Amino acid sequence: MRSFVSAAATVLAVLLAAVAVPAVWLDRNIVQEQGFVELAAPLGRDPGFQQQLAAAAVATIDTSAVPGVLSDLIQPVLEDAASALTALPEYPDAWEETLRRSHRLSFASPAADDGGSAPASSLTLDVAPLVSLGAGEIARTTGLPLDPPDQTLINVGQPEHREWTERLTTYAPAGYLLAGGSAIALLLALVAANRRWTVVAGAGAGALLLAAAWTLASGIASAAAVSADSGNEVANMFRDELVAAAAADFRAWTMAAAAGGGALLLLALVAGFATRRRGRASR
Repeated sequence: MRSFVSAAATVLAVLLAAVAVPAVWLDRNIVQEQGFVELAAPLGRDPGFQQQLAAAAVATIDTSAVPGVLSDLIQPVLEDAASALTALPEYPDAWEETLRRSHRLSFASPAADDGGSAPASSLTLDVAPLVSLGAGEIARTTGLPLDPPDQTLINVGQPEHREWTERLTTYAPAGYLLAGGSAIALLLALVAANRRWTVVAGAGAGALLLAAAWTLASGIASAAAVSADSGNEVANMFRDELVAAAAADFRAWTMAAAAGGGALLLLALVAGFATRRRGRASR
C-alpha cells in the first residue's frame, strides 16, 4: 500500500509541475508588468527594430499646425528626427514607458474598460512616449508648434487574442498553488516510500520528460504566435522579437529543469547502488 501511495504521489507531483512551471513563468514574465518590461526592454536596443519603431512613431506626429509655407520642408525634418530619435539620452526611458503603457492596455481588466481604453488585441503598443520624444526634439530644433497625442496605438496580433490575455490574467497566478501542491505531493511520496531513492529517481526522470515536453510545446506555441500577419510591419517585428525573447527565457527554465532532473536521477542511482551494496554486506 505504501508503495502505491508513493508512486501515485510521485506521478501527481510531476503532473502538477507540468502545468505549474509554465503558468508561473507566464505570470512572472507576461502577466506582471515589471516582468514584461524586463523581458521586452532589450528589444529596444536592436538597431533594426529601433529604427523602424522610431520611423513609425515619428510618422504619426500631427503636422497640421505647421504653416502652409513650411509644409514642403517638414518631411525631411521628420526623417531626420526618426534617425536621431534612438540616439537621444531619453530614448531608453521612453521605450520603457512605452512597454508599461502597452502592458496596461493589453492586460487591462474588462471591468476597467471605459469605452475604448482597452485594446482589441492581445498586445497593443502605445508608442505615445516615443512620439512625444520625437515631437519635442523637432520642436526644440525647428521651433515648429507640435502637439503630441496622449495615445498612439499599434495593434499586435488579432482581435480574438484579447481573450488569451484575459485567461492568462485569470489562470496564470494559479501556477503558484499548483507548484505548492506538487511540492506537497512529492513530500508525501518520500514519506510513504519504502525506498526513497526510487521517489528521487521518479522525480528526476519526470523532470527530464517535462523539460522535453516543455521544449516541444514552446516551439509549437512560438510558431503559432508568429503565424498570423498583423498587417503592420513594425507590429510584426515586435511580435517576432518578443516571441523569440520569450522562447529564449523559457528555454533557460527548461534547461534548469533538465539539469535538476539529471542530478536527481544520478543521485538516486548512487543512493540505490549504495543501499543494495549495504544490503549485500549485511547478509
